[in-house]
Amino acid sequence: MDARLLDILVCPLCKGPLEHDKKAQELICKPDRLAYPIRDGIPIMWTDEARKVELV
Repeated sequence: MDARLLDILVCPLCKGPLEHDKKAQELICKPDRLAYPIRDGIPIMWTDEARKVELV
């Protein structure tokens, strides 16, 4: 995933920052507890495609 792209992407719900989980190929929004998938290097930023995550 391009670092420049990560710098400008935000959560579509809260407009907050996203964390890149390289292993899971997801972008994580901690406040909304959502993980947006990255498929073939393209982040899928639709909330209906995101999965709920439990943060520790």
